[in-house]
Amino acid sequence: MRRAAATFPILLLASVPAAAQQLDLGQLAGPASGTTVGTIIQLFGLLTVLSVAPGILIMVTSFTRFVIAFSILRAGMGLPTTPANLILVSLALFMTFYVMGPAFDRAWQNGVQPLMNNEISQEEALQRISDPFRTFMASNVRAEDFQLFSDLARERGESAGTPERPDLRVLVPAFMISEIRRGFEIGFLIVLPFLVIDLIVATITMSMGMMMLPPTVVSLPFKILFFVLIDGWNLLVGSLVRSFV
Repeated sequence: MRRAAATFPILLLASVPAAAQQLDLGQLAGPASGTTVGTIIQLFGLLTVLSVAPGILIMVTSFTRFVIAFSILRAGMGLPTTPANLILVSLALFMTFYVMGPAFDRAWQNGVQPLMNNEISQEEALQRISDPFRTFMASNVRAEDFQLFSDLARERGESAGTPERPDLRVLVPAFMISEIRRGFEIGFLIVLPFLVIDLIVATITMSMGMMMLPPTVVSLPFKILFFVLIDGWNLLVGSLVRSFV
């Protein structure tokens, strides 16, 4: 006890210089390029972008089409909770990384690395990072959807950009509704054979007089067996990946 009482003042005195040191925020934020208010605004903008990063990932990549197709597949098979949401979202994420791999690589090599090495400015880095995603969205957006938002922008007196370099404020929403439409189109083709199985089973059970037996209970094993025999996951994933340009 006496040894502990004697050691405590020594530790307290040793901690005084460390406590007197202050955290240098300049080392975290880097050299300020402008006024203090401008630096604060830059940090606030960076934190805002990081907070909405998942939403940006959904808006400018192939994630939307994958998730919609998988959700409609699960509903069409009559399995509302199998596979679990975590499995479907994880599969959609990894498929998104596979499809968007070239765009991610170009954005990293042309924009992020030069910015980290202080070779280019932030404005130029932002432009270089967004160019691969702009090219991907422009290649997969429907012409009707892009024309819709272009007309809306012109009606409001805003610029829609050029066909070679469309404005992101026009391209991103057009790309999103295009992905939602194509996701539902693919979902319709997925659900159609399962609907046929449900109709056949319902007709058979009704003709046999089994009024109290839900047809979905009988058709569920057949739908699962059908999906497994045709190697459905292989066909679905391959078709979804090939549907992107």
